[in-house]
Amino acid sequence: MKDIFRLIRLDNLLFLVILTGVMEKWVIAQLMAQYQLPEPLSWWQLVLLTAAVVLIAAGGYVINDYFDVKIDQINRPDDLVVTRSVSKQQAMYIFYGLTAAGIASGLVLSIVLRSISLATIFIVTPGLLWFYSASYKRQFMLGNLVVAFLAAMVPLLPAFAADASIHLQYGEESMAAQYLTNLCFVWTFGFAAFAFFCTWIREVIKDIEDVEGDRELECHTWPVKYGIPASKIFATVLIVLTMGLLTWIEFGVFSGPFSWGLLASRFYLFLLLGFVCELWLLWSAKLTQDFRHAQQLMKFIMFIGMLFSICVKSLL
Repeated sequence: MKDIFRLIRLDNLLFLVILTGVMEKWVIAQLMAQYQLPEPLSWWQLVLLTAAVVLIAAGGYVINDYFDVKIDQINRPDDLVVTRSVSKQQAMYIFYGLTAAGIASGLVLSIVLRSISLATIFIVTPGLLWFYSASYKRQFMLGNLVVAFLAAMVPLLPAFAADASIHLQYGEESMAAQYLTNLCFVWTFGFAAFAFFCTWIREVIKDIEDVEGDRELECHTWPVKYGIPASKIFATVLIVLTMGLLTWIEFGVFSGPFSWGLLASRFYLFLLLGFVCELWLLWSAKLTQDFRHAQQLMKFIMFIGMLFSICVKSLL
């Protein structure tokens, strides 16, 4: 059972559950409460949405390990699950089962909310995960961008579901419904952009960590193509860009330090400190384990960034 949990990345799935929940409860529900309106999604609709996200993601992790057996035998032989604890055939069955259950959950929600957009997302995403694992991740930059895009979609999915629910309740032509859904997308897009850049940075660092196996199997990643120093520079550019965007939000959107509340400003300062630590870890890293610590810190920074959603109520 421990190997199965490792195969489906249980810790990552728990993060997805939390992320989906906080986007709905701490962002979208708070926006609705400002206009004395109920949450757009009922509890069982939120369960369906979360189940779809988690099950499809779990299937994606399984198929990724299925295609990465040879790379993982070089990069992380001690963590190998497929072919050691789970056969490749069993892994494929697990992938099919998880993905089918995830698509079914998503389609049921889409039918209830009468949303073609949601249905399309839940059908296309597993295909993207398959092609990413089979091909895209070995192509220069494309794999990183696909993963970053999919990570960004997670905070946006509750907004898509809310959009469908609000228009279903108030009518497609309602100006009020359009205003509310635009508001949901604006706020969740901020979190999506943060998730996109954090994931992109983390993927570049993971490529540095996995450079030996990637080079052996002729993957065209940043470290394989341009070397580790150039990859560090590229990751640094992304980190500085992300810090710049956070600073623009602090001083440009919210008009200066502490103008958007003490708690929110503490989040901003904590995130900046986290990125500074990330830069130090990145440039001091020499061993594979060092880069692993650096990419794990990026995961923690993204988690803290998502928790910023608790400040939304005080900013409205």
